[in-house]
Amino acid sequence: MSSKRSSRRPSAASSKPAFTHPVDLYARRVAADADAGEPIVAGPLVRQACARHLRDRETGTARGLTFDVAKADHALEFFPKFLRFADGLHAGEPFVLQLWQEFIIGSIFGWVDRDGVRRFRTAYLEVGKGNGKTPLLAGVGLYLLVADGEPSAEVYCCAYSQEQARVLFHDAERMVDSSPLLRRRIEASVNNLAVPETYSYFRPISSEHRALDGKRVHGALVDELHQHPNALVVDKMRAGTKGRAQALVLEITNSGYDRTSVCWAHHEMSRQVVEGTIDNDTWFGFVAGLDDADDPLTDETCWLKANPNLGVSIPERYLREQVAEAVAMPTKANLVQRLNFCIWTHADQRAIDMAQWQACPLLPAPHELAGALVFAGLDLGQSDDLTAFVVIWVLPDGRIAVRPRFWLPESALEAHRTRPYDAWRRAQALEITDGNTTDLDRVEATIVEDCRAYGVRELAYDKRFAAQLAQHLMAAGIAVVDTPQGYYLNEALTRLFATIASRQLCHGQHPVLSWMASNAVVRTGRLGEVRLAKDHAADKIDGIAALAMAIDRHVHMTVREPQYQMIVLR
Repeated sequence: MSSKRSSRRPSAASSKPAFTHPVDLYARRVAADADAGEPIVAGPLVRQACARHLRDRETGTARGLTFDVAKADHALEFFPKFLRFADGLHAGEPFVLQLWQEFIIGSIFGWVDRDGVRRFRTAYLEVGKGNGKTPLLAGVGLYLLVADGEPSAEVYCCAYSQEQARVLFHDAERMVDSSPLLRRRIEASVNNLAVPETYSYFRPISSEHRALDGKRVHGALVDELHQHPNALVVDKMRAGTKGRAQALVLEITNSGYDRTSVCWAHHEMSRQVVEGTIDNDTWFGFVAGLDDADDPLTDETCWLKANPNLGVSIPERYLREQVAEAVAMPTKANLVQRLNFCIWTHADQRAIDMAQWQACPLLPAPHELAGALVFAGLDLGQSDDLTAFVVIWVLPDGRIAVRPRFWLPESALEAHRTRPYDAWRRAQALEITDGNTTDLDRVEATIVEDCRAYGVRELAYDKRFAAQLAQHLMAAGIAVVDTPQGYYLNEALTRLFATIASRQLCHGQHPVLSWMASNAVVRTGRLGEVRLAKDHAADKIDGIAALAMAIDRHVHMTVREPQYQMIVLR
């Protein structure tokens, strides 16, 4: 491959070194150097990374650092010459790197130390979802396999699960299949891309198969680092590089929320390195993100900072749709901010916009409920706690009518004087039972009566707390279904929040249920799924849990099992 790229480097007459390589020009444009071209909008840590590059260009030789233009060009030219996009808007087209990608690839492969060995051993890249992270990573893996001059190169795409590792590997497979030049050099088999003449290979690997030890790693490509629950994969791969002079661990990720994770640790390491707080010449960081004053939900001008591929692989229309959903549904706001705008959010967020809740309509008239599908959910309180039983009617027009019941033992009135329990009792919104614990016989009798009167098809309950009561209800002819809480209720919660946002939840402004709605918070999982976070809520949310459980039975019928069959406790 040729290393000449003179057509890409404009000449400049000056006694000061004219840093005009594409990597330099990107850094200068981010720094708003008018002589380099039109300024490029970038976030604070990308600005710092560019400033670091330019400082090192001027002073790095004192530390033995050199930017080798030929090595940088060799890697940059590999992408459009050898690689083709396998799918998407640019399927079949050469992989032409965008300016920000040129900065990353050129930096990683261009900088060398005093021995001419690659400077950067770890590279951490954090950009918004949809910005082409995985194809870029696959392209780097193929470069390390066939063009890096390393005999017996072992290249791994790494993930915590084999399924996730296969996503990246599949991109690499399709790139090979789309490239006549690569097909002639690489032999493809199941989970293996090999170059026989150099004894090199590229494979997916994960902790699931316990095959992380004993590797001689030339390249470790870690996709979606924010999904890794621990540092096992990264640490094992790093240990495997010890015998390789030119080894590279490249991590690409969205932002996360867990500030005890390996992803957060590497995010912080990257921040401190580019800011100059920590001196580490072997660590490269490119962290796209917003400035503190930016609000991506109201200001589109900041979107480019977290989405450098905006308008290329990620349409503005898509981001507008994501923002509209985030504004309409508070539970999605954290997810959109995290995945699309590189904001490290908290795991918990408020679940329900109370303005939307208050705007929901009154209960439908009784005749409107005739013929509707009816389900129920039960959240059984512990000793002096609230017990919630919620019946829902799912109307053909999408509305969900809600009638909740709540019970509380008398002793709780004294124990929780700051809560409006007594006022709710006087308003007949809360039933008080005698003694120190909830009268379960009374609860059972009411549930049986309501289920028969309303024609409840299924009643959802959590067997951890209500197994005995469920047995009694089943004996009374009620179809009961064990419905665990947690992430299992993700679909039901998504449906609930969408119904609230669209003003289709007819809850009748029930005071206890409304109070619980104002307390509800959710926790978001690694894949964007949500669950109610009872232990982090400001106060009780049992009614919302029972409501979600009831909705889950309808979701189960209409989404998970279109050919619906009655499921009862066995």
